[in-house]
Amino acid sequence: MHQRRIVVKVGTNVMTNLNNRIVGPILKNLVRQIAYLYERGIITILVSSGSAIAGKEVLGSCLATDATTRRQIYSSVGQPRLMRHYYTMFHDFGMRCAQVLATKRDFAPGQYRENMINCYEGLLNEGIVPIANEDDAVSLSNSMFTDNDELASLVAELVKAEKLIMLTDTDGLYTGHPDDEDSDLLHEVNVNESVEKYVQESTKGEGEGRGGMKSKLKIAKFTANKNIPTYIANGKEENVIIDIMNRKKVGTEFKK
Repeated sequence: MHQRRIVVKVGTNVMTNLNNRIVGPILKNLVRQIAYLYERGIITILVSSGSAIAGKEVLGSCLATDATTRRQIYSSVGQPRLMRHYYTMFHDFGMRCAQVLATKRDFAPGQYRENMINCYEGLLNEGIVPIANEDDAVSLSNSMFTDNDELASLVAELVKAEKLIMLTDTDGLYTGHPDDEDSDLLHEVNVNESVEKYVQESTKGEGEGRGGMKSKLKIAKFTANKNIPTYIANGKEENVIIDIMNRKKVGTEFKK
């Protein structure tokens, strides 16, 4: 049976509550949907943020005064904790997962990229769900991904995914602030449409993830331009991934 592939990116703001604590049932719901699709011949590559916040939950504060060092410490402590969550949940659904940490160098043309392709192809051929994240412990600040949205886009291209689904805590791209009554949810956006004017940026605290809607918009257009339809949708909705795969009107679809 031909294996279909999608990339799902889950942001820190999807998996955490108002107190910046990781919410197990949300992760479990994502894994349930991935398992459901797997049974129907669609395998997911999961790009998961959350290692820094998972580390911060364990450590609280840390002694390092340098922001980059703090990020390395939080992520190094949090990544195995996050993977333990995923490992247990996938195991509960009779599935296997694997951790794939990458730096930007791994996507540069040549042997690094070939090595990365071999890794993903090997895992996917075994029916193993790769869980990707930036290797924050060794990533140099000047060569980091902008955020995990950029990583997800590069992975989608690498594995020739049929869709990229970026999950956030809003229903998609609105024509104004999502809370305003006059704002409408845009269900479809062409890559050539100028919709940047609709986006206002929010500020994020340490460990809360680097990407915002402006970044998502840029990456969504960039990826859709490579003939990979890209969605921005609400990861806290119960069946959001399945609904998108069933062509329901969910989130915002970006296409060429």
